[in-house]
Amino acid sequence: MITKTFKHVDYLWNEANAAELAGDEVALFIYRSNLLGADLRLTNYGGGNTSVKIIDKDPLTGKSTEVMWIKGSGGDIGTLTKGGCAALYMDRLLSLENVYRGLEHEDEMVELFNHCIFDLDSKAPSIDTPLHGFLPFRHIDHLHPDAAIAIAAAKDGKKITDELFNGEIGWVEWQRPGFDLGLKLRACLNDAADKGIKLKGIMLGSHGLFTWGDTAYESYINTLEVIEQCAEYLEANYGKQRPVFGGAKIKGLESAERLAQAAKLAPVLRGFCSNYVKKSTGCTGMIGHFTDDARVLEFANSNDLDRLAPLGTSCPDHFLRTKISPLVLRLTPEENLNDTKSIKEKIEPAFVAYREMYKAYYEKCKHPNSPAMRDPNPVVIIYPGVGMFTFAKDKNTARLASEYYINAINVMKGAEAVSEYTSLPHQEAFDIEYWLLEEAKLQRRPKPKALSGRVAFVTGSAGGIGKAIAKKFAEEGACVILNDINAERLASAKAEFIKSFGKDAVATVEMDVTSQESIDKAMAGSALAFGGIDLLINNAGISISKTITDHTHQDWDKLYDILVKGQFFVTQAAVKVMREQEIGGDIVNIASKNAVVSGPNNAGYGSAKAAQAHMSRLLAAELGGDKIRVNTVNPDAVIADSNIWAGGWAEGRAKAYGITVEELPAYYAKRTLLNETILPEDIANACFALVGGLLNKSTGNAVNVDGGVAMGFYR
Repeated sequence: MITKTFKHVDYLWNEANAAELAGDEVALFIYRSNLLGADLRLTNYGGGNTSVKIIDKDPLTGKSTEVMWIKGSGGDIGTLTKGGCAALYMDRLLSLENVYRGLEHEDEMVELFNHCIFDLDSKAPSIDTPLHGFLPFRHIDHLHPDAAIAIAAAKDGKKITDELFNGEIGWVEWQRPGFDLGLKLRACLNDAADKGIKLKGIMLGSHGLFTWGDTAYESYINTLEVIEQCAEYLEANYGKQRPVFGGAKIKGLESAERLAQAAKLAPVLRGFCSNYVKKSTGCTGMIGHFTDDARVLEFANSNDLDRLAPLGTSCPDHFLRTKISPLVLRLTPEENLNDTKSIKEKIEPAFVAYREMYKAYYEKCKHPNSPAMRDPNPVVIIYPGVGMFTFAKDKNTARLASEYYINAINVMKGAEAVSEYTSLPHQEAFDIEYWLLEEAKLQRRPKPKALSGRVAFVTGSAGGIGKAIAKKFAEEGACVILNDINAERLASAKAEFIKSFGKDAVATVEMDVTSQESIDKAMAGSALAFGGIDLLINNAGISISKTITDHTHQDWDKLYDILVKGQFFVTQAAVKVMREQEIGGDIVNIASKNAVVSGPNNAGYGSAKAAQAHMSRLLAAELGGDKIRVNTVNPDAVIADSNIWAGGWAEGRAKAYGITVEELPAYYAKRTLLNETILPEDIANACFALVGGLLNKSTGNAVNVDGGVAMGFYR
């Protein structure tokens, strides 16, 4: 009887959904793949591979032929579609054995996979293709479940596997994926058959698991049952011989304190990672991710941390994303992080030592044809008692690195519970990290966009000009922090951005620019979300148009509190973060044509805008030594989706010009030299022009985006 209730994995198969796909084995293979990829306990995003072998009609001969559909290179089984697969002639794939020249010539086989392509729309076949091809089963799952890898990475892994599964799960020692490993899988299967044993899977030492079935459902169930059995075995042994990870060495902070410490330290760590990269390669900075997941804290606070952390990971998929080993900070959980200079002096030697270690690793293990050494900074940084930071060139990669290292922690925990954890030898790890095929993958990645690796904080960005600026920056690769005083409007903007750019591109913080406490919380939220801030756009504002006699003291205070004090307070907080990072930055203040042009009924708003504009010039002079550029954009008459036109401003301006509110857009356009209506997107383009890289040696400037108003020209 097939078990449909599991404790350690999710049973997601839906009979009705599968019935709709009956008769289409490729569709069922993709359905199975998506279900397996939906449970991160089975495999990480982008990890593992699945396949199906079917009989299809050869378009060249009209005869029936066997075809293997398999996840293409670089894909993810959880989101796999038919377009992400490779389809190959099985007879051609198997015939490659005739030209295989041995381990020293593994890489040349990958190019030969292209001669086996059946479906002309195929993605590039992955390195795992022969591993599936040389096994005779119709449906095959190759996954990286923590529970299985824990056994595979244990010192006694082979013995445990044999005893746990009564010989029905084979064992193949660690070897880099490739053609020869496919042959070894076939040999393992045949050796078992010669002994009268029918295998239901194969464990790959330090790597992962292969399971299979005659149908998509049988393969799915077999996979779940094998992983469940591994997980049950581990659970029964946790704490049996000794406390998990040797027990707690330190007591961690409470949740709020952990987040507060992490927020203070994140910009400093980001600076260490980004500064070196920018100086050595000229590329953009790193994006951060923080987690205080209970599994991380159990490891980070333990007695075994110092023994296990330097060993690194075992599974190649984990290692490729987390580097040779993490950096463990020698700070107490309660460390005073307010003195940035002192903290940097404590941390810098650890970064220097890590880079030297990484360089020595590279020099010792490199081959004559190895790619040049990459960034020697750590990807994973563990702060005992607080949590774990990860840094990468984009948020998605940083988040995935965090997830992969949590998987590595799970593997170490399991292996230590049943035996002793073993990691990949450095040479094997290097041969994976600097594999020429992996390097080719990196070279095929799209060129970074202009704002990739940068974090943009745009005030008042739930609508109007602010949202247009944030959207432009996100389109150009930045991670954006949307903030607004209106929670409902902010939630709507966040949903829109996630739909357009994905969850890793956006974070939100509620903020009142007149409240220091609110600003401090927003800056902490930004540090936790992405590691810091590179681009500050002071856009939040209001407008009040009244005659001098109608203007109240409350009107005046409100204008100056939001426009002038708000810009000052937010800039002050952002500059503190930028200085902690020491990687420069950009501040763009959205002022107005009214900062320069005199007009009726505008004493409060116009003078506040003038104060904003001159503050920009003053700060440009002050912050140049920090490589922080400060510039101004002066819009005029941006009506679309703007809060400025609420609260009587439109009526006030119409009255001043002797026209109706409905006539305002045309009036504003006609009074410009270019006869143009100004849109939020026009302001966004101006901001991007200032921060996009072409004007990196310009500061203290003002850009007018008003269609041409002669009175607004700077002299």
